Amino acid sequence: MNAMSEGWIDVCAVEDVPPNGARVIDRGSGVCGIAVFRCGDESLFAIEDRCPHRGGPLSQGIVYGQRVACPLHNWSIDLASGQAVAPDTGCTRVIPLRVARGRLFLHAAALAAAGAAAALPSCPASAHAAASAAANEHA
Repeated sequence: MNAMSEGWIDVCAVEDVPPNGARVIDRGSGVCGIAVFRCGDESLFAIEDRCPHRGGPLSQGIVYGQRVACPLHNWSIDLASGQAVAPDTGCTRVIPLRVARGRLFLHAAALAAAGAAAALPSCPASAHAAASAAANEHA
C-alpha cells in the first residue's frame, strides 16, 4: 500500500485491476486481503477477499455484472453491498473506495476496522456500501 491522503490510502492504479476481474491488496500475515473488483461497466468495488460461506477467495471467482461467484461453492456475492444473493445468506465486509487521477484509494479507517474484525465478520453498516457507491459515481 502507498501514501495516505486525508484518510484514504493509495493502493494501485485503476489499470492494475483487470476488467471483469480482481486484484488482491495484501494486508500482511494473518489479516484478510482486500479484493478490488473492476466490473465490465468499469465500476469498482472493494470487499474482503473471503466468502461468508466457507471463506473462499472471492478474488478468484467469476465476475458477472456487479456480482462475483465464489470459486468454492458458487455463492453469488453482490459487490456493492457484500451481501450473498438469495437463497444464500451472509455477507463480506465492504471497504469504501474512491478514484482520483487514475489511482484507486481505500478508506483507511474501514481498513483498520476490517483488520480488527473476527474471522467471519457480521454484515458491515450500510454506510460503507453507500460511501463506495457515491465515490464511484464521482470517479
